[in-house]
Amino acid sequence: MDILLKPFIAIYHGIQALGRMPKKLFHKTEEAVEQAQLNSIKKENNVVDVEKKKKRKPFFSKKESQKANKMNEELENPDSSSKTEEVIEDTGIRKRDDNAPERPLIKYRYVVINAMGKKENGTFEAESENEVRSFLISQDYEIVSIKVRPPYDIDINDHAKIKVADLSFGLTQLSTYIKSGIPLVDAVKILAKQASKPATKKAYQRLVYELLKGENLSTAMLKQNKVFPKLLVNMVKTAEMTGDLPSILDDMADYYTSMERTRKQMVSAMTYPCVVLAIAFGVLIFMLTYLVPQFATMFESNDAELPALTLAILGASDFIKENWIFLILGILGIVISFIVAYKKVVSFRTGVQIFLMHIPVVKSIIIYNEVANFTKTFASLLNHGVFITDSMEILSKITNNEVYKRIIDKTLHNLGKGDSISASFRGEWAFPVVAYEMLVTGESTGQLGLMMEKVADHFQALHKSVIDQLKSLMEPLMICALAVVVGIILLSIVQPMFSIYGQME
Repeated sequence: MDILLKPFIAIYHGIQALGRMPKKLFHKTEEAVEQAQLNSIKKENNVVDVEKKKKRKPFFSKKESQKANKMNEELENPDSSSKTEEVIEDTGIRKRDDNAPERPLIKYRYVVINAMGKKENGTFEAESENEVRSFLISQDYEIVSIKVRPPYDIDINDHAKIKVADLSFGLTQLSTYIKSGIPLVDAVKILAKQASKPATKKAYQRLVYELLKGENLSTAMLKQNKVFPKLLVNMVKTAEMTGDLPSILDDMADYYTSMERTRKQMVSAMTYPCVVLAIAFGVLIFMLTYLVPQFATMFESNDAELPALTLAILGASDFIKENWIFLILGILGIVISFIVAYKKVVSFRTGVQIFLMHIPVVKSIIIYNEVANFTKTFASLLNHGVFITDSMEILSKITNNEVYKRIIDKTLHNLGKGDSISASFRGEWAFPVVAYEMLVTGESTGQLGLMMEKVADHFQALHKSVIDQLKSLMEPLMICALAVVVGIILLSIVQPMFSIYGQME
């Protein structure tokens, strides 16, 4: 044991002897030793970390890591992130820059091959041909050609409105996709791929293009002018502020489904009388231009005494045969002039609407429909947190009836003075008393949105009831009218025949 300790004892005494020397001579040596020890510890820790990283599964994918690195580089170099020519990765489409002026869009016509191997052609507006190419490739199309559209190349699907039935179904699908976790851009891409109508397909493609540029959904809709309804654009804008887009899309889908149901009821009610009128008009023209002239020659050859009714029918027949071109042109001119004046002249449109709203049966149909639409839209806006003044402005834009526009403008004016909403509707002949009382109740109880929903349901039921009654009454009335017209013409032919038989006897 002593033999083993002797070397350590010698080393100990040697160290003590060295310690008595000036410490300055060994100061640097001690630092070097400490640094070497620290480096050794760090090296061991690094080896352990590397082994742990190899075993650990990466949290970010390679693509996400690249994106994160890019964001870090932009934060370190803020000057490089202010480029106006920034392009979104994997799309080739230039991002929107609020500081840079907006570039004009160029109109292109393209020919592509879809996933089914069929050729498709269409038009698209973008800032450059490369953006069109990148966009079509991102939609899984094989490009055949892309050309700038000449001035004479007209596309009837440019800014064409989406039909209400297609819109309501598309909103339901979009809401379902978003709820299932699909990103908004990908959800709209699906709608664009499955759209069968060119106008609908182009509208959704424009939405995808604007979304890829960094625009909001409401702004992307607004940029397409009248393709999407103003109500929908404003509701989507509200949803973007509240973060509740799927629920508002569902509500809008229900709203437009209800509007489409009402429209179909109106079309169904008017289809039968229009068909009967067209048939009656055709029969009348045939009898006056072909049948009556043949009997006229027979009456002249037999010197028959013609009654006043027969003379009137023969005169009408001769007039139609001689002036049929002028009659057609005159009717077309009157119809076109009426349509243009109704669309362009506000006073004329107001007069026509007031006249129709005082015809007994038509009055109920128009008023019930307008009140149902007004209250349903108003309730939807209020229930989603839109201010009353903003709601009134939206309602003023979406209605086509000048009578209700005047009431809404009056409401906005009174609200600016601090009056209540119900004060503007008091005493208005176009707003039923039941709806007015519910409006007052909703204001006083703070349940205006709920009350408007109840009013909308009530007047929708009344509207449907009136249309069903009209359809049931229209059939016998039209048959009677057709029988009267044909009977008068036949009577004008039969009367002279009795006088001929009398002369023969």
